[in-house]
Amino acid sequence: MAPERLTRSSTMPSTYRFPEGFLWGAATSAYQIEGSPLADGAGPSIWQRFAHTPGMMHDGDTGDVACDHYNRWREDVALMAELGLQAYRFSISWSRILPEGRGRVNRAGLAFYERLVDALLERQIMPVATLYHWDLPAALDDMGGWLNRDVAHWFADYATVMYEALGDRVPMWATLNEPWVVAHAGYVEGTLAPGHRNLYEAPIVAHNLLRAHGAGVQAYRASAKQQIGLVVNLEPKYSASQDERDLRATQHADAYMNRQYLDPAMLGAYPGEMREIFGAAWPDFPAEDLALIRQPLDWVGVNYYTRSVNAYSAKRWPVQARPVRQKHATYTETNWEVYPRGLSETLEWVTKRYGRVPLYVTENGAAFFDPPTPIDGAVDDPNRVEYYRRHIRAVHDALRAGADMRGYFAWSLLDNLEWSLGFAKRFGIVHVDFESLGRTVKRSGRFYAEIIRTNGGAL
Repeated sequence: MAPERLTRSSTMPSTYRFPEGFLWGAATSAYQIEGSPLADGAGPSIWQRFAHTPGMMHDGDTGDVACDHYNRWREDVALMAELGLQAYRFSISWSRILPEGRGRVNRAGLAFYERLVDALLERQIMPVATLYHWDLPAALDDMGGWLNRDVAHWFADYATVMYEALGDRVPMWATLNEPWVVAHAGYVEGTLAPGHRNLYEAPIVAHNLLRAHGAGVQAYRASAKQQIGLVVNLEPKYSASQDERDLRATQHADAYMNRQYLDPAMLGAYPGEMREIFGAAWPDFPAEDLALIRQPLDWVGVNYYTRSVNAYSAKRWPVQARPVRQKHATYTETNWEVYPRGLSETLEWVTKRYGRVPLYVTENGAAFFDPPTPIDGAVDDPNRVEYYRRHIRAVHDALRAGADMRGYFAWSLLDNLEWSLGFAKRFGIVHVDFESLGRTVKRSGRFYAEIIRTNGGAL
């Protein structure tokens, strides 16, 4: 990440208690947990197509059943209440609501989310809804999907359906989750749906995602009156050396991942490095598009998992930066370095660059090895416990340094389908036996419940 930093107080706190009203929650996404993707009149999404394409998923796994949350949502809400969650961040399957992506509303699909929201409210758990977590309706992909400029209007129409249905009961909305992943993994690397590998497509997709975000915020202001934000994944970038090529590659990596989305949304302009990164693939975007993208936000969500130490590599496109593995560091099952300090630095950087916007850590968690089935009815995951302890302390450090921290959401409530990695990587604070679909709260879940109960005092 850029080298800007806020001054940190040298006085260490005697407690990690958080301010009154700090929001503690957990997060999931629709395709990863729901299952029943075509139930009750729902249409297919790009993830169903991708998952059923041979060779794209680990072990041929799909989200056809996943955690069966579509049928077991009552049990899962009861688990949330048992853990003491104050909020639950979930995503809505666009094609469950609009099977063709636009036009006809599938009332049965809408009713599923209405039942879920009502059950959360009955348990005094705040519903936090994400409109788009990577599962574009297949019918819209057939029309160009995120490459079609009309997608911003399609998204706004879909968003309006949801605001009108749930706006009176859902106080917090997010337009998009991690647009960088959608564009990079979906259109550059091809490792996630829809599986394209085309450098010329990536800037167009990224821009249309942001246009959809802006249109979704405008639609919210027209029909609902609570809070709406944007969720981005941020990863601080450090240079592996002072070599000029390493430094330049690190700067490009930072612009590409961390500033490409927040700068237009918050400042109204793309980073200057984008044209250098993409060359002839970078188009000129009209001023009216940037005006649409830059909408006032009530909050920003930061998803944080790791940092990246970068060295120059001509083979790693588009930024020509490769990650350098760190000696003596702990790495998760997804090969991500455990680096809590990066979370506090990231939150402080957002505050310094974009102003004191209300911030939520909307995802944070780790995949460590857990047994497929509980041992003696329990799942002991000490590495994940320590991960949460250190990262939530890092959130407190950012709060003390001046960041306007409003809440924290653990990723994830449940072990789930980890996208193209299938069921091989477990992030949940609740274990899921993928044979029986039984749920077991892990030691990390009990630890997190105690953090919530004590508002951070258990740290």
